[in-house]
Amino acid sequence: MTETILIGDVITTRKPHPCGGSEWTVIRTGADIKIRCNTCGHLVMMDRETFLKRRKALIDRPAART
Repeated sequence: MTETILIGDVITTRKPHPCGGSEWTVIRTGADIKIRCNTCGHLVMMDRETFLKRRKALIDRPAART
């Protein structure tokens, strides 16, 4: 089963970032996923499999694109 991940999705992670934030925004998708911490702006890039393991929940999704 493939997970739909869209640019602009806001997700929470299982472990908080060292800055204290656990909300992230997806800024790149593909074989690798790039996310930005909503608290401090730190960028992290990881492969899709690792991202799916570390993601806890989808908080917000951008409006549907046409």
